[in-house]
Amino acid sequence: MADTRIGVLCLDTAFTKFPGHIRNPSTFDFPVVYRVVHGATPHRVVTEADPTLLDPFIDAARELESEGVQAITAACGFLVIFQQRLADSVRIPLYTSSLIQLPLIHRMLPATRKVGLLVADSQALTRRHLQAIGGESIPICVAGMAAHPEFREVILEGRRPDLDSDRLAGEVIDEASRLAAHNPDMGALLIECTDLVPYRHALQTLLGIPVFDIVTLTNMVYNTLSHKPFHGES
Repeated sequence: MADTRIGVLCLDTAFTKFPGHIRNPSTFDFPVVYRVVHGATPHRVVTEADPTLLDPFIDAARELESEGVQAITAACGFLVIFQQRLADSVRIPLYTSSLIQLPLIHRMLPATRKVGLLVADSQALTRRHLQAIGGESIPICVAGMAAHPEFREVILEGRRPDLDSDRLAGEVIDEASRLAAHNPDMGALLIECTDLVPYRHALQTLLGIPVFDIVTLTNMVYNTLSHKPFHGES
């Protein structure tokens, strides 16, 4: 369909969204429709997993559906904890997190390989988040960004809106390097945090393995909704 649009449920943040971020429209070559859930700060979603946010996210999802989008995603992977209840609230595909790809990635790798997860806060990632997508028994290794000052001050705590991309890139590379050094059996990297996707090329250059994220997933979902005839097909 030429008019296929993807809706995006967004957290309440003000920092710079660079190309590659799901909230930068230039990331996609198809239209996206954004809906900010006011009051849904990274602290409430990531650190607290605040259950009182579920209803506002449901309302926002239903608004996007009423506007005619064909699928809905979200701009924070920790919303995976609400995956089933949000998916049940609308009649179109809804996927809250890049983490939904975890079982797929696991099945593509040899049994001797782990899936690396690069997340906003490793301490906040719980078994409940993994159970929400059937990933609690998958061998993983996890790196979190919460201890890095640029990521923590700008993204997690919202102290200032001006994100220093070069500084954050250095933090991302440092964290991924440590993850790889401690886990030589890592066979793929899955970026949970949507704010880190702009650095996926640098991560792949560093690690030399497949890198998955919310944009790879969104492109896949869009493709399932916008098939065109093959050459010669009537």
